[in-house]
Amino acid sequence: GPKRRGSPSPTIYLNTMNSGSHAMNFAPFMNQTRVNMHQRILSIPGAVNLRDFGGYATQSGRQVRRDKLFRSGALSELTDAGCAAFAELDVQLICDLRRDDERREEPTVLPAHNPRRLEIPIDPGSAVAMRAAFATSNLSVQQRIDYMVQINHDLARHHAEDYALMFDGLLALERGGFLVHCAAGKDRTGFAVALILHALGVPEQTVVEDYLLTNDALDFENYLLPRLRARHGTTMVVDRDALMAVAGVRAEYLQGAYDAIKADFEGVEHYIEQAIGLDENARAKLRQRYVE
Repeated sequence: GPKRRGSPSPTIYLNTMNSGSHAMNFAPFMNQTRVNMHQRILSIPGAVNLRDFGGYATQSGRQVRRDKLFRSGALSELTDAGCAAFAELDVQLICDLRRDDERREEPTVLPAHNPRRLEIPIDPGSAVAMRAAFATSNLSVQQRIDYMVQINHDLARHHAEDYALMFDGLLALERGGFLVHCAAGKDRTGFAVALILHALGVPEQTVVEDYLLTNDALDFENYLLPRLRARHGTTMVVDRDALMAVAGVRAEYLQGAYDAIKADFEGVEHYIEQAIGLDENARAKLRQRYVE
């Protein structure tokens, strides 16, 4: 089956694309939480940022079920072995948050209706603006960070109806696993997963930790760098901080979404109930299914 990364030993392999396994040796006193976080990252050949986001403790002292809720980037580079390993996850519904053009350029390599797919194209206005700005100038690190914060603000403020459709799909899923993904599996997917975890009663600090795990799951040298160069040209200044500002995640990005929610609603609970439309019955149904 799919190998989970991480073990009680301090060596964690971060070879998301199975190309050149470079081990990052965290200090031997690395705590158990860190190890457990890394065991969520699934090493399936060709998968990008594929993670199990179950296993977290809820505020009621219970736990989100493992092997049922998954998140990832594009599924366009799965190898044959990767497709076989993915099938073992028993994902029955894939929720794809990419734009139509992203889906055309990087089509999912799995069979068309197996698993079933729910396509919900999300393209925040500030992401459109950032792509336009990138086309004409090399944005500073701070400009990039500002755009990413604004993108998350937009996701919360302008895309509640899209995320409501995702929850409809999740609620209708009677058996098997659920996977939500976009291109990199970090912004559109990051907010999606934050909402699901909140709906299941996971505390905000844990939600943020899961959000930040993208930085460990993405393979900078073998995956991000070649892709960004292909997209933006080889003349692109390779400044790791500048690249990671867009290719990675920061806590303040998700905070951009939280800030929008707090400005318009009293908090995430109210947002999920009022903007997403998930009433107490729907939340109870989700918790019954995904919390043990």
